[in-house]
Amino acid sequence: MGIVPSWAIATAASVFVFAAGRAISAQDKYTLQVPDGFAFSEFRGYEDWPTVAVSQTEGTIEVILANPDMTAAYLAGAPGNGKPFPDGSKMAKIHWTVKKSTEAPAPTTVPDALHDVDFMLRDSKRFADSGNWGYAQFNYDTASDTFAPLGTGAKCGFACHTIVAKKDYVFTAYPKR
Repeated sequence: MGIVPSWAIATAASVFVFAAGRAISAQDKYTLQVPDGFAFSEFRGYEDWPTVAVSQTEGTIEVILANPDMTAAYLAGAPGNGKPFPDGSKMAKIHWTVKKSTEAPAPTTVPDALHDVDFMLRDSKRFADSGNWGYAQFNYDTASDTFAPLGTGAKCGFACHTIVAKKDYVFTAYPKR
């Protein structure tokens, strides 16, 4: 084995320092928690969950995802079959701002910048006073590439969801595929 040139050591050290600096400065979203609510980490891996549906408002487009427990309940007919979703059911809703595609042959609205991520967690012991569901919203700041929790407590979405109490407080249906 030969002697490693000093320029190679200096280059390797520079690459390591640069990479380490980026790793330290990048936010770990899984360390965030809604004050007096639940943590982003309870939804680790949500990005890979199956899609339940998509929706759109005037300013955002959303994809609604469900963990395997909730997906199985949807496929069994919940909540339309009269059964609630089981404890452990989790739903994520990712919101993006919208833009018109410059490439699609027909006028097409597509996602643009990430806006926020919302979560619902069914746990009849932890959230008995909010329809057995806990809620959290984490707003995304494009300029800093960071998330920040919105509101406090796990009931932050409960008031809005009471209008679908007969559907186990869930707005999103599982459409035919």
